[in-house]
Amino acid sequence: MDYISTNYLMKSTNKNPEYSGGILIVNKPSGWTSHDVVNKTRIQLQGIKVGHTGTLDPMATGVMILLIGKTTRLAYRFENDTKRYLAEITFGRSTDTYDCTGKTIKESDPSTVDIAFLSESINNLKGESEQIPPMYSAVKVGGKKLYQLARSGKTVERKPRKIFISSIRAALDYYPKIIVDIECSKGTYIRSIAHHLGEIVNCPAHLSNLVRTACGNHTIDEAVDFLSLMQASAEDIMELIKPVELITS
Repeated sequence: MDYISTNYLMKSTNKNPEYSGGILIVNKPSGWTSHDVVNKTRIQLQGIKVGHTGTLDPMATGVMILLIGKTTRLAYRFENDTKRYLAEITFGRSTDTYDCTGKTIKESDPSTVDIAFLSESINNLKGESEQIPPMYSAVKVGGKKLYQLARSGKTVERKPRKIFISSIRAALDYYPKIIVDIECSKGTYIRSIAHHLGEIVNCPAHLSNLVRTACGNHTIDEAVDFLSLMQASAEDIMELIKPVELITS
């Protein structure tokens, strides 16, 4: 049994920064890649190792768990954490990326959709299913990331992956925009769900906004605003790092 205590992980930055560690929960701003967030945090912490437990698309905001120092090697212990999102889906237009950043590929009148059928279709998404990763994703096929192939105009066959939606609720009051509260397994593409719903009700749809509200037990209520964090000193940031009390293998 491997035990890593707080005292082992949380050493002074005046010593070898390799020994500093813990988790830092941030609210990622829109327009930043997950790599941007990690890289900027590393710079702010003067070179201390930084990793994360799951990517967010650049257009999305919300919870990112950053792993600091030696905690970076423990990323695998977070990989099965469930995620929770608030997703805004807009009907009437679909895009090549399945979200608001892409090029329009189809448009139609959203008023033709039967709202009762849409509500039923959303409820039916709960449980286990298979999902094909979108072409605009970081999944690798033949050694190349899908988005690299997509940008060069190529479309390749992708193997479906099992996903699990543990809960899903929708607010339909402002249709053709709807808000979906969804809790799901790792590797679930919310924009693929948006696109899929459009196919089910025969009306193009895309993901127009996305907020990750939780990763495992960590929620957006405890997340630090990332842009504010980037104005803080390394010492102030270290005060916000949550120590890993006890980790067992």
